[in-house]
Amino acid sequence: MRVCVLSSGSKGNSCLITTEKIKLLIDIGTTCAYVEKTLNGLNINPTEITHILITHNHADHIKGLKIFIKKYNPIVHVTDKLLNVLKEEVGNFKYELYEDRKTIIEDLEINIIKTSHDAEDSVGFIIKQSSSSMVYITDTGYINSKYFEVLSNNNLYIMESNHDIKMLMEGPYPYYLQQRVRGDKGHLSNKQASDYLCKFIGKDTKKIIFAHISEHNNTEEKVLETFNETLEKNNMNFDNVTIARQNECTELIEV
Repeated sequence: MRVCVLSSGSKGNSCLITTEKIKLLIDIGTTCAYVEKTLNGLNINPTEITHILITHNHADHIKGLKIFIKKYNPIVHVTDKLLNVLKEEVGNFKYELYEDRKTIIEDLEINIIKTSHDAEDSVGFIIKQSSSSMVYITDTGYINSKYFEVLSNNNLYIMESNHDIKMLMEGPYPYYLQQRVRGDKGHLSNKQASDYLCKFIGKDTKKIIFAHISEHNNTEEKVLETFNETLEKNNMNFDNVTIARQNECTELIEV
């Protein structure tokens, strides 16, 4: 399994996962043209994308979906609640529902976890292929402790680290928006993301990608500073860390 974050941030999010049997995307929150250009840069024809996993229906996660499915007709995977909302926004499309919070797509096992966000039935993923595993969680105010066991000791974590609390509270956002971002149905702060990761990472963890970084209320330096401080407090070491950026894809990572 190979993974590349095509784009991540407040203006658009999308992630590519490939195996020998399948190529799929998580979300298309950037323009279809950007996704096409980025895929071509990775020597992948957009027609090879046969499945798309949708986390939720906010614009920065589905902006390019309508045009992409019209051009390439992939199968879109959604929850039953999200299906009705998406049909209103993008029209009819080929779809499959996540069954019992788990879906098998070719050689990938997709385990669904419920996230806490102000969107209809938002989800994150634990994706496995053979002995490899990855976690993809963005757009959540917290992570329910009932998922801690299955979230532990995965190979790759793509985890939201949206805002620095001090920057958020002293920044340009009005008070109601500050409260929304830091609330239980908002986004993970640097401190929250770091605390969770220090609970989750284990001996088999190879890499962390911090994602969905706010352009107004965070910096890459703040993300790394907070994570390193949290590691130190927990007497831990981990240095294979990447920051996903807006409109700039990461390397293609072997999981």
